[in-house]
Amino acid sequence: MAVDARDANGQQKILRIWTQTFASPLQSASSKVSGATGGFFHQMWNFRGTAAENEQLKERLAQAERDLHAARQAEAENERLKALLGLNEKIDVQSVPARVIARDPSVWFNTITINRGTSSGVALNMPVVTGGGIVGRVITVSPWASQVMLITDEKAGAGAVVGQLGQSGALGSVRGRADLGVGVIEMRYVSGLEEVEVGDYVMTTGQDGIYPPGLNVGKVVDVKKGSATQAHQILIQPGAQLDHLEEVAVLLYHPPQRSTPSPTPLSTMERNTR
Repeated sequence: MAVDARDANGQQKILRIWTQTFASPLQSASSKVSGATGGFFHQMWNFRGTAAENEQLKERLAQAERDLHAARQAEAENERLKALLGLNEKIDVQSVPARVIARDPSVWFNTITINRGTSSGVALNMPVVTGGGIVGRVITVSPWASQVMLITDEKAGAGAVVGQLGQSGALGSVRGRADLGVGVIEMRYVSGLEEVEVGDYVMTTGQDGIYPPGLNVGKVVDVKKGSATQAHQILIQPGAQLDHLEEVAVLLYHPPQRSTPSPTPLSTMERNTR
């Protein structure tokens, strides 16, 4: 009878009404817990998916950066090679392109090793250059490699002139100094009466028997003025980036032989007196 009892107005079973009344708070709480639990697991799943997607995006970004870096390196290398190829247009000397494969850090980076040797026509004392200027000269050579002394070495040297060869009397020689490092070289023996200013360019004269005339040495960055009896003290920034050498060119240059003066023929009177 209790089970079948019904409400007089709505004809609903009274047991169901009371059961729903007591059960509704429990159902509400259970629903909230269930919803929170389901939401938590759903959120965790989304987090895992987002993390995986982020890793993929990071890898794509890293690959894009690597590709961009490689493209920039290739572009820079192409520019350097173009500059080396342009040397043949500036000077009438054949050249052999070479890559720097080693440096000697024990002597303040004053020597490098290149991957060209006698098999490519390289010989001792041949000049090594870049599109920016002179680098140094070959001091040892093997069939497939050579060692180059940089112009910044104290034992290196080159005849040079401030300004244009044939138009300037500011003649001297350039060499390295241990206290200057690879960024600056010194020019000596330039008369204090010659006009020299910061920013002037320095070129080779060819008088040293190593470098052909007209090659860029660098730019004057400091001048301590001399006098009639004292030479200028000149510092030069090399045109070649000696601390970032990657590709260079060896000039297959043989300086012209200096003819020895022939003895003056004896005059008839001198012959007769003898």
